[in-house]
Amino acid sequence: MTTLTHRGRGKSSDKKPDSEEDTAADRDLNDEDANDSKDIRLTLMEEVLLLGLKDKEGYTSFWNDCISSGLRGGILIELALRGRIQLEPLTMRKKRLLDRKVLLKSDAPTGDVLLDETLRHIKATESAETVQTWIELLTGETWNPFKLQYQLRNVRERIAKNLVEKGILTTEKQNFLLFDMTTHPVSNATEKQRLVKKLQESMLERWVNDPQRMDRRTLALLVLAHSSDVLENVFASLTDDKYDLAMNRSKDLLDLDPEVEAPKAKGAEMIWAVLAAFNKS
Repeated sequence: MTTLTHRGRGKSSDKKPDSEEDTAADRDLNDEDANDSKDIRLTLMEEVLLLGLKDKEGYTSFWNDCISSGLRGGILIELALRGRIQLEPLTMRKKRLLDRKVLLKSDAPTGDVLLDETLRHIKATESAETVQTWIELLTGETWNPFKLQYQLRNVRERIAKNLVEKGILTTEKQNFLLFDMTTHPVSNATEKQRLVKKLQESMLERWVNDPQRMDRRTLALLVLAHSSDVLENVFASLTDDKYDLAMNRSKDLLDLDPEVEAPKAKGAEMIWAVLAAFNKS
């Protein structure tokens, strides 16, 4: 699990059919990003990877061992925000977020290959699994050989290719002494700067000091950036005083108890469940 560091200084009759609910969820998703770029729409996974990539080199830090599981957590949150999955209802026996299973709400295609592959895995399981278990299964961190089929492979490269198709990254080959590696330098710096600015402002000029009042996708991205150990990249360009303020506010937000916050948050349970899973790992 990552830590925040500081810069050293000196059922009803009017229920909509699933397809209509999915359309409404996707429309709400678009409404939440109304202030974002209208030309380029990114998934949470694409945003996390973009934040983690070195602009010129085109690869993530070799020392970052958190981003793989962070991207899988992003897949679960993205599916929940799109109305495809949800946590099972809270009961007396299952009150904790990490005890509640992930349920398939709709298997309608999202149009994203990774999201749809994950939907098929969730649909194919004989018994429902928890958020933490799904992150482990999708990452391939399981001792059960019969469940290795649920691992998502080449996730970073597949997400990077999506960003290449969207004109944000490019593809190059770099030689590292003993081997060649495909890299994806940033070709559209404006889009990455927009993303960084949005997160910086959420902790500074637009700070609301209440996660319930935050845009759900912004909250999700902060949680995922922290879990993927790329949050410090977001604030690195700030002056020392703003950097400290943003990091302190981020710490206060991420130190909140997910079990307390989740019941307050309409449509954000999965975000808090993912944070709880990473807090435990």
